[in-house]
Amino acid sequence: MLENLDLTKKLGKSEYKKAMDELEIQAGKLQREARELGIPVILLFEGWDAAGKGTLINRLSLSLDSRGFVVYPINPPNEEERFRPFLWRFWTKIPLRGRMTILDRSWCGRVLEDRIDKAVKSRIWQKAYDEILSFERQLSNDGYLIMKFFLHISKKEQKRRFNNLRENPATGWRVTEKDLRHHKQYDEYSTAYEDMLTKTHTEGAPWTIIEAHDRRYASVKFFKTFCSLLSRRIQELRSADNHMPSSPSIPPELAPPPVSILDNVDLTKTLEREEYNSLLKPLQEKIRELEHEMYIRRIPVVIVYQGWDAGGKGGNIRRMVQNMDPRGYEVVSIAAPNEIEKQHHYLWRFWNKFPKAGHFAIFDRSWYGRVMVERIEGYCTETEWKRAYFEINEMEEQWTNFGTVIFKFWLHISPKEKLHRFKLRYSIEHKQWKINEEDYRNRKKRDLYKEAVDEMLYRTSTSYAPWTIIEANSKLYARTKALQTVVRTLEKEIS
Repeated sequence: MLENLDLTKKLGKSEYKKAMDELEIQAGKLQREARELGIPVILLFEGWDAAGKGTLINRLSLSLDSRGFVVYPINPPNEEERFRPFLWRFWTKIPLRGRMTILDRSWCGRVLEDRIDKAVKSRIWQKAYDEILSFERQLSNDGYLIMKFFLHISKKEQKRRFNNLRENPATGWRVTEKDLRHHKQYDEYSTAYEDMLTKTHTEGAPWTIIEAHDRRYASVKFFKTFCSLLSRRIQELRSADNHMPSSPSIPPELAPPPVSILDNVDLTKTLEREEYNSLLKPLQEKIRELEHEMYIRRIPVVIVYQGWDAGGKGGNIRRMVQNMDPRGYEVVSIAAPNEIEKQHHYLWRFWNKFPKAGHFAIFDRSWYGRVMVERIEGYCTETEWKRAYFEINEMEEQWTNFGTVIFKFWLHISPKEKLHRFKLRYSIEHKQWKINEEDYRNRKKRDLYKEAVDEMLYRTSTSYAPWTIIEANSKLYARTKALQTVVRTLEKEIS
């Protein structure tokens, strides 16, 4: 692909000036329209060292309203980033709707520099292609406009530019030892670039290759492409009456679950107080030991609590963390998304809470709200919640690829027990804050929620992140089972 490009393309000075005067004005106008329509835009620049990425980013920045974008230079990951999945630092940088993120290099570094420098094992960077495609597809499906630009120059041209920079004392510092090493590895990088461009060129996130020997030609081609892609998205939205156009990836038709999982749960399981007391303290002591062991081995742990209202999630979590070191865990309480969270992809706020390797994140409710409350209450479309099963499975698989141990607990209680706990809460003054009219309203929709829960359990219980159903009519039994599940699994993890 790259060797067939015509790198002799040039543009005259007058033609260049005329084109750029118009394109820069158009770029600013389109940015304002995109902001009004709430279009989130991600631009990423890849290519050879000294190919002119910084020049194009600077030229674009001067054409736009600086309040509407952020530029991120992507350097080797720091400690915070190394201790999380490689896409974490890119999820945290995606823009709000109506704003732009500009990346000088990108998430493709995992299949480029990490590959060539052998920073990760072969199976890891090869697996990264699936994760990159998943990431881009999820954003594209959510309305993000992803523009990917690759700036190409020959090995001879790269050497010439390095020499020119080094001859000038004011610019010599810009050519590093790493740059020179990469120049010697030009053929290796060329193979990796070809691989990347082929495998990550998709309808939702295509690559534009820019012949960058002539800087004037490169600038005009970039601006024309930027304006064309953004203008097309704006027209799509306007023709759809300011609603998001049909997503490029529609989930396949899903056959209903063959049986109800919840109907087969034995809610008569119970535990006497005396036996509970004899089990609780040893389990909590073991959890603390395992917390320390996870830290030493740098294994992240994610625990998800879902369940019926009044199912006992809060009490279960308290017993889980009662003897743990609070410096090693965070309990993340998930409520309805706030205005900032609504302006991002729905998984953004959960990626932001991914724990540092060796730490625990305990979610009181989670990303599964998309296929339960958001589905039932109409906060998302049918296409969106059906697609979410695949997106959630992909996210959890990426986390486990990183070495994360994931627990997912569904706390199940009967309708009779739920009503009993509602009444009990209402009768105790210091617990009345736990219940409101919405809880009673949701109780009337139990059949709809039960159908959604059954489908959630069926579609998202995977080998790498299985669901554990907790029979929770007995709070003592439920707390013990959750603790035993965590202890048993983590012991197996380190054995």
